[in-house]
Amino acid sequence: MLKWILIFLLIAAVASLLGFRGVAGASATVARILIFIVLVVLIIAFFTGIIIVA
Repeated sequence: MLKWILIFLLIAAVASLLGFRGVAGASATVARILIFIVLVVLIIAFFTGIIIVA
């Protein structure tokens, strides 16, 4: 999923540089949602003991 986040952020950056504000905004929004999902999954995994921090 981190790969998809980087792809969408790259699309947003390139679209912003080229002046496509709609595409840039949509890509940034999708990346932001994916970042939120990853953070929630990591927090749940941490509290359920799937991820053990030494």
